[in-house]
Parts: sequence; C-alpha cells; structure tokens
Amino acid sequence: MKIKKGDTVEVLSGNDKGKKGEVLETMPKTDKIIVKGINLRKKHVKPRKQGDEGGIIEVECSIPSCKVNVVCPKCNAATKTKIEVEKDGKVRVCKKCGAKIK
Repeated sequence: MKIKKGDTVEVLSGNDKGKKGEVLETMPKTDKIIVKGINLRKKHVKPRKQGDEGGIIEVECSIPSCKVNVVCPKCNAATKTKIEVEKDGKVRVCKKCGAKIK
C-alpha cells in the first residue's frame, strides 16, 4: 500500500468526493483504510453496564484505498506518489512537484 497511517488524503469518488482527512488505520490484507470524518455511519449502541448510556453514535467505516490519493504537503494537491531509493532507504515522492512525503 502506498498510503500510511497519519497521511492526509483526498477522496476521489463516492458521497464524500473532494473531502480531505487523516488516515486513522490501514488494512493491507483487504486493501482498505479508515479516514477521519469520512464515510460516517450510524451505529446503535446498547448500554452494557449500569450507568452506561445507550444511543446512536456515528462511526467511521472503511473505504477502498484506490478511492483516495495522498495530499502533497508542498503543493497541497491530491497526487500520485512514486518511490525513490536513497542511502537511508525508500522515500515517497510527489509526482507533480517532486517533494518528499514524510
């Protein structure tokens, strides 16, 4: 996966098209991610202990990683990334402006 936890991404398609958010979790086996504030669903919660409150809460659900692009910190646009090998190791680079991403 070219997307990592903590990246800022922009949604390319779906109900949340054009929105930006931070990646909270990645799931490489299923090729899905969870983004903060994107793909919100309502969940009905039952009180489990005495004193707990039940009700309806909003939860972020997973989306396929192919529906998002990483936002470059320099040019502030959604872009594809390429990987360059340096002395230290592999580094992700913006294809538009050439800036290093983290």
